[in-house]
Amino acid sequence: MRRWLDRVTGYVTMYRLVLLALVAVAVVAVVLSALGQLAFPVVDLLAMLAVAVVTSFASSWLFALVFRTRPHPESSLITGFLLFFLLYPSSSAADLGSVALAATIANASKYLFAIRGRHIFNPAAIGALVVSLLGLNFSVWWVATPYLLPLTAVGAFLVLYRSRRLPVGLTFVAIAAAIVMVRLMSTGTDFGGALATTFTSFPLVFLAGFMLSEPLTLPPRLWQQLVVAAVVAVLFAVPFTIGPVFSSPELALVAGNLVAFAFGQRRGIRLAYRGKRALTPTSWELSFDPVRPVRFRPGQYLELTVPHRADFRGSRRIFSISSPPTTDGPLTVTLSVPEKPSSFKRAFLALEPGATVRATSVGGDFTLPADATVPLVLVAGGIGITPFASQLAHDHAAGVRRDVVVVYAVRDTAELGYSDLLESSGVRVVLVSPEPPRPMPAGWTWAGSGRITGDVLRDAVPDLASRRAYVSGPPGLVADMRVALAGLGVKRVKADYFSGY
Repeated sequence: MRRWLDRVTGYVTMYRLVLLALVAVAVVAVVLSALGQLAFPVVDLLAMLAVAVVTSFASSWLFALVFRTRPHPESSLITGFLLFFLLYPSSSAADLGSVALAATIANASKYLFAIRGRHIFNPAAIGALVVSLLGLNFSVWWVATPYLLPLTAVGAFLVLYRSRRLPVGLTFVAIAAAIVMVRLMSTGTDFGGALATTFTSFPLVFLAGFMLSEPLTLPPRLWQQLVVAAVVAVLFAVPFTIGPVFSSPELALVAGNLVAFAFGQRRGIRLAYRGKRALTPTSWELSFDPVRPVRFRPGQYLELTVPHRADFRGSRRIFSISSPPTTDGPLTVTLSVPEKPSSFKRAFLALEPGATVRATSVGGDFTLPADATVPLVLVAGGIGITPFASQLAHDHAAGVRRDVVVVYAVRDTAELGYSDLLESSGVRVVLVSPEPPRPMPAGWTWAGSGRITGDVLRDAVPDLASRRAYVSGPPGLVADMRVALAGLGVKRVKADYFSGY
């Protein structure tokens, strides 16, 4: 099941998946309204949807022009759909005007409520909050209805699974639901009624899947994200009033955004392109000089934006950093290039030295344990060697000695990326490839051809159950290795996968 999910969600980028899920919920909502199953007339829904989406798209383009940057069409469309589900549906001129204002404020917030290129607030939440405080419209979150809950739940699950934020979403839902249910039961509602009301009348699932998971307003580490989820859940579920301000889901989310911003990267990241080198026949390593120092831990990733006329896969990608953290060396990322690369990869490889690209954030928890005495097995498939390159280079430079076995699968010995680094680091390498390299480096073992299987792991690493495992590569390999490692008694497995572009 996990392998199937990895494959399905990996077909498209994160932004595209969110947009498709929101479009599906919107279409079903319009159909249900036409059938008389929702409280709002279909004319009101259609009018509001058109204004929210068109205004969001247009204002995004306008602000990008004013601030001399490129718009992100998918992001603006997502913002428009989110506002469609939040604000009170009406086709009156005043209400539609307030929706247009909310969309404009939402896109303006990406530039006006920003510190050094990084926006602070979830755009849809701040847009809805401002028009609500002005009394121009009300955030009723009408998406929280029994009829839409099943599809909303499926979409939210796919988004959280694809973004690897299921623990964040589940933490928010669990805490918020528990508080809401206690409140309802304290007023005489029975358990079943409280449970049903909590999930059909409160937008827990929608907020968790489509808004709390917004990548630019979450901190980089998992524990930090869980803290933000807990803060938003408490503010979401506990009613309060401070002067003219009263509790609401959008206010809870905006407050959580402030907590997240305190944790995370407080400035945008600009990288000056140095050049590229062929790592293997089908992969390239690209080098950058950070305009300002970039702090990261070996194994973490960054999200890069390359402005270009993007195909359906968009203009942003997440890359594991392949270089170790240094104060004077370049920052590098690595990408594989298929026969028909995406527009992003074509534009990325066509960069001229001196060009500047932006990164929105550094994050991830795919990091080795601080305790260097913990024995490890690192399983990599193809380009999945990238985060391990950063980790091994860092340990080698710092003189850190670990008990490490690298199990590395490639479809051709010519595709051995970072083989020099693996050899110089002194770690034991178990290679799965059509044939062994000539000559075979010292400390390397050829385990045969084909895929990495449980049998290969068991034979090559007899003490596997005593090791902590890290797996990086395509979704299919990651899913297979999770199952195989668990079956071989490995209790702790961390995974990182490359898909969607």
